[in-house]
Amino acid sequence: MSLVRNVGTIGGLTAISRVFGFARDMLLARVLGAGLAADAFQLAFILPNTFRRLFAEGAFSVAFVPMYSRRLHDGDAGEDGANHFAQDVLSIFVWVLLGFTAIAMLAMPGIVWLLAREYQAVPGKYELSVMLSRFTFPYLGLVSLVAMLSGLLNARSRFAPGAFVPVLLNLTLIGGLGAGYWIGHHGGSDADIATALAISVPVAGAVQLAYMWWATRAAGVKLRIGTPKVTPEIKRLGMLILPATFGAGVYQISQFVDTFFATTLPQGTLTLLKLADRLNQMPLGIVGIALGTAILPMLARHIQTGDKAEAQRLQANAVEVGTLFTLPAAVALAICAPAFTTAFFVGGKMTPADGLIMGNIVMALVMGLPSYVLVKVFQPAFFSREDTRTPVWVAAGVLTLNIAINFYVVPRYGIVGLAGATAFTATLNVLTLYVILQKRGWFHFTAKLAGRIARQIVAAAVMGALLWYLVPLMADRYGGSVVERIWSLGALVVAGMVSFFAIALVVGALDKDLVAQLRRRRPAKVVDLSE
Repeated sequence: MSLVRNVGTIGGLTAISRVFGFARDMLLARVLGAGLAADAFQLAFILPNTFRRLFAEGAFSVAFVPMYSRRLHDGDAGEDGANHFAQDVLSIFVWVLLGFTAIAMLAMPGIVWLLAREYQAVPGKYELSVMLSRFTFPYLGLVSLVAMLSGLLNARSRFAPGAFVPVLLNLTLIGGLGAGYWIGHHGGSDADIATALAISVPVAGAVQLAYMWWATRAAGVKLRIGTPKVTPEIKRLGMLILPATFGAGVYQISQFVDTFFATTLPQGTLTLLKLADRLNQMPLGIVGIALGTAILPMLARHIQTGDKAEAQRLQANAVEVGTLFTLPAAVALAICAPAFTTAFFVGGKMTPADGLIMGNIVMALVMGLPSYVLVKVFQPAFFSREDTRTPVWVAAGVLTLNIAINFYVVPRYGIVGLAGATAFTATLNVLTLYVILQKRGWFHFTAKLAGRIARQIVAAAVMGALLWYLVPLMADRYGGSVVERIWSLGALVVAGMVSFFAIALVVGALDKDLVAQLRRRRPAKVVDLSE
């Protein structure tokens, strides 16, 4: 199965999840606005999700998938060896997650204080944050097991179940919001609404785990939790996870840093940052996560067989696919941010002033969008070679610089300065990773690939000029009726897409064989950008 086919499968299902997530946040904005309860819930939701991305989907996956994949395709060990390894991991992983979750819930007052000590200045905000965080944190253990099962299926080129499970999360949270709205409509406070939403988070985790357990058994893999055994393979996995926790999770660690600084700003700032990031996460999740998920097991197989040319081709195609979608997305979001935030989020308890602030945050965040995605392409080149240490040093330097910049820009430029610092350091991160890859001979930009990206930039610039002209013409419509919001944004989206792809075809920014792979179910001619 080709990279493009895999990315299409993962990206398509992730897009569905992002749509439901977007609907969830639109409802959240209208029901809670950007106030005390909304900030408390956002903090409570950040904690398990950031740990999930850092450990389960970050460090654990990048260490587990190559090891499991190698055993699966080993002629001696094969299916039985891979399943024994997965069962040993599961038998230890469950108890580690239970212990970590229990300790974190007991220590939650201290954790919340570390991240949001300024909440103590607002009566009831700190206490509500601690309570909601204790409700949401068990989600970490449930979804971490989901991530393990997803990685197991990914190694078998079964990407659909893992890409679908976030849909179940968003559907369950929408149900929780519905219950909260009913409570609020019958005299409940914003805190009651946030509590109902927080309780729905671990419920969603249980639903996701049940689905993935079924999908794993349907794939012919039957695991059970046995007696924990620390085998040599488990020790090796642990040694790989420790540095990968930092190297694969710099973006997630920066989320804690951003949360700390955001909570020092006026009430509602954390909520506005997270809602703005939803727009940034749409293309990042659909393209970046899909590429990172698809490329790791495929790259690991090429490296294990010593096929350097195929590894180079795979990464080059991944870079082209990533920039093809993220460059125009970044330009369009930066120019249309005020229109999008007003049309999608303003209404109910979310004010027009909040929408404008959110738009400025989006403009700053998307400046790093191509970098966020390319990191997902470059990091697997290290992880597939079981080199999890090099990204540690890169991440350490980038994170240290990010914190230093925040201390300077946040007091002066507020939340927009924080978002800009995140985008800048993400770009520095990806540039550093590429320099190291090139020096080691693991990947390099070819003239053909560079030329393709240059043409993409030309097409994105033409599209940006058109959108710059169109956005002010419909300024009164973005906050109007539902129909006005839909047709005005629809006009911008259609104009942007048509102009970009038309110019891209004219200047040669689109590879016809690559487009054929995106459109067909059958494999088309292999596209080679490694020349």
